[in-house]
Amino acid sequence: MGRAVTLIRSSSLSDVAQYAYAATAPTGSRLIFLAGACPLNKDGSTAAVGDYAGQAAKALENMQIALTDAGASLHDVISTRVLVASGRRQDLVTAWKVVRAFFGDHDVPSTLMGVTVLGYEDQLVEIEAIAAVLDS
Repeated sequence: MGRAVTLIRSSSLSDVAQYAYAATAPTGSRLIFLAGACPLNKDGSTAAVGDYAGQAAKALENMQIALTDAGASLHDVISTRVLVASGRRQDLVTAWKVVRAFFGDHDVPSTLMGVTVLGYEDQLVEIEAIAAVLDS
């Protein structure tokens, strides 16, 4: 079965961005809005305390489980928002590198943001995503 998501790149914009500038889903596709994926272990404890890369990896692992439970996969993601609890660009880049590697050639439109605090104790990273799948 084909994919609902089409990534759009623009030759009129900078090629520095490591993601597509836009994405579309056709009429009749089903959108899946995921809650922010947090770096929580199954017991509710925060994984990789103090480690931006480790928390990004755990959040992505949890996001992938939520996608599967919703009948979608990584390649169905149409956009992401990566929230990093830090005012240091280096910490944002550390988390982003993990996200970028995880998505590989499916370089969805993304926003990377530094925030002051996230919801769980010791939480440094949260990843929001929207996916689109073709209705069957």
